[in-house]
This record gives sequence, C-alpha cells and structure tokens, in this order.
Amino acid sequence: MPLLKNGEVISDPWQHVGGTDALPPEGPVVVPFERWKGEREVLRARNTPIGVRLANAQPVADLAADLERLELIVLEFPKFIDGRAYTQARLLRERYGYRGELRATGNVLRDQLQFMQRCGFDAFEIADSRAAAIWRAAVNEIEVVYQPAADDRVPAMRLRRSA
Repeated sequence: MPLLKNGEVISDPWQHVGGTDALPPEGPVVVPFERWKGEREVLRARNTPIGVRLANAQPVADLAADLERLELIVLEFPKFIDGRAYTQARLLRERYGYRGELRATGNVLRDQLQFMQRCGFDAFEIADSRAAAIWRAAVNEIEVVYQPAADDRVPAMRLRRSA
C-alpha cells in the first residue's frame, strides 16, 4: 500500500510488528497499543524509534504520558462511516501537543484527505496506486476554510476581518 507524506509516495521505513511477533533487532517499529501497554519498558529501552498503532475505539489519553517517546502514531479508519480517528487526531495535536508523525490507515478515501490533513494527519496509507496525484487534487480542492483546526489555516471569518 502506498505511503504518502508531504504529497509524495515514500518508502515506509517502519516495521509493523504484531502483538506476539518477535521484535526486530534494529530499525523503527510500530506495535499495537495493547503490546505497548504490556511491554512499555522493554520498548522504551530500545535504541530505535517507536510507533504505536491505535484502534479508533482506544482512548488517546492512555498515550498522553508517552507521547514524547513516540515518533509515530498510526490511527485506523476501519470503514467510511467511522470517523473516530478524526477526533483522536485532533486530541493528539491540539490537547496533547503531539508533534510526531500521525498516520491514517485503513479505509482512507480521496474525499477525506483534506479533512484528515486539517485534523493533524501528515501521512496516509492509500490503497490506490495513483495516491500522489489523488492526494494533490484532494488537498488543493478547497481554498477557504470556515473552522479553525489542527492545520492552523486561517478561517474565512478572520480573513474577512483582516481585509
């Protein structure tokens, strides 16, 4: 699955490890949230970047104390009608001040890309092989926004006042 970051398809340097898989001796790893909770000290002792995969039903508050150690958080979109990962992303960026990579995975659709970016996502796993072209079209489709969000774009009302 192509990985998009900054509008370009990149190779994924992260190794995704399951709940019971052996950890690779080196390199950045992404583990499920449950594994992070159970093996936090072992994972923190590694001298490699650590990422956590968080299901959309799991509370981001449980990661708050560990955010400075996590370089990647992967949030899941299991189906089109389930948008809880949007809320997770905004909480991570706005309430908890997370500055690492925030990746959307699962049912990531073109129509949602700009909204995902506004909520704080900066990397996207997209199943379509034309991912980069789709991303560029989607994020440039709407020029004026009406609400403040994690992307710090200036809303229309403030633009009007400053004009």
